[in-house]
Parts: sequence; structure tokens; C-alpha cells
Amino acid sequence: MNLEGKHIGFGITGSHCTYSQVVPQVEKLIAKGCKVSVFVTYTVKTTDTRFGKANDWIEKVEEITGQKVVDSIVDAEPYGPKKPLDCMVIAPLTGNSMSKFANAQTDSPVLMAAKATLRNGSPVVLGVSTNDGLGLNLQNIAKLIVTKNIYFIPFGQDDPVNKPNSLVSHMYLLVDTVENAIKGQQKQPILLEKTKVND
Repeated sequence: MNLEGKHIGFGITGSHCTYSQVVPQVEKLIAKGCKVSVFVTYTVKTTDTRFGKANDWIEKVEEITGQKVVDSIVDAEPYGPKKPLDCMVIAPLTGNSMSKFANAQTDSPVLMAAKATLRNGSPVVLGVSTNDGLGLNLQNIAKLIVTKNIYFIPFGQDDPVNKPNSLVSHMYLLVDTVENAIKGQQKQPILLEKTKVND
């Protein structure tokens, strides 16, 4: 599918270890001709970790996209009625944000943009990264996976021996999933073998 001219929202939540996998996907979307608007949670904006400083990650995505990140609910709200998105991506999507999204709690710019996109009848693509995907959050995955206009980047267990409840999307499939979602289709297969997680 030709993504030229599509306006893609890209929400980043606080799975810090996954940033290095998702930021290149922003670059791929831009290379496909998309306009990409990045939304971040307060955790992403303020938390320094061993995976990098918050300001460095923010500056990197701003440099890639050529625009400031959306970092407040007030600034995210217009992406419903006034600046509609063709597709909203949340990757990585933590278990915390997933739980809130599944239960209609809108407490971050990322979730506000996702809510606005669903309100417009446009697709939302989720790239999970959670240690309790097969634990308490499994009910939220189930709720979201059957919801109209929500699509998942295919995922699997990243370490079934040491972290049996952990699920991570295969972020290299992000662009393909977006292309399918805009056509109203779920990228298949949605459940992938562990051996393919690090491809």
C-alpha cells in the first residue's frame, strides 16, 4: 500500500528498553512519505534510564520528524476534530497504558490521541511491550483485540523461561501492520514464535 501523504500519529509510552526498536520505525514511516506526529507520556518525557536520557530521546524524534512532540493532553485533543490522523500507532505500549486504554481512562497525550482517532473511525495500531501480557493484562489484550478499528503489531513471548508472562510486539512489522490497518485488515499471523522476536 502507498502511504504517501498519510498523517500517522506515533505514541510512545514508558517501555524504555524498546525505544531503540521503535524509533527506526518512525524513520521508515517518514521514508514512505508519511507525516508523523509523535505523542509521549509524561514518563517518556521525564524519566532518564540506563537506556538513555529522556531529553535525548525527545530530541531524536523531533529531529527525525521535524516537529515538536505532543506532550500534553490539551495539545493532543485537537487531533480528533481539527487535525484528524489517518492512523494512530502506540509503540511501545506498556501494560499500564494498555490497561488504561482498555478501560477508557485517558490520562496522557498518547491515550487522548488514540481516543480521538477511534472517535473519528480511524485505525489504532498497538505494539505491546509488557511483563504481564499473559498475567493480569491478558484480559485487556482480549478486550482490545476484539474492538473495532484496533489492530496489533504481531507479538510473542520474548523470554518464556525467565519471564513467562512477558509479551513483546515484533516492531519490525510495524509499517506492514499500519498498511494493513489502514485497509481495515489485521496483519497476520498475530501470534509469532519466540525464535522470531529478535529478527
